[in-house]
Amino acid sequence: MLKVEEKNDITPICPHCEQPITTLWFRKIESFLGKRYIYFCSTCKKTLGISHRKGFWMG
Repeated sequence: MLKVEEKNDITPICPHCEQPITTLWFRKIESFLGKRYIYFCSTCKKTLGISHRKGFWMG
């Protein structure tokens, strides 16, 4: 089993520019598949991840 632990005393590092991520930027993406959000580094502006949210017809 994988253990999940909340850590509020550590600042994440961007895997691209290796700077501390103190501000996480995001942008909403809308399409026929539903809403998604793209998250990116505020320093180098490279993508860190994209959320997935089902459309209204999928539950």
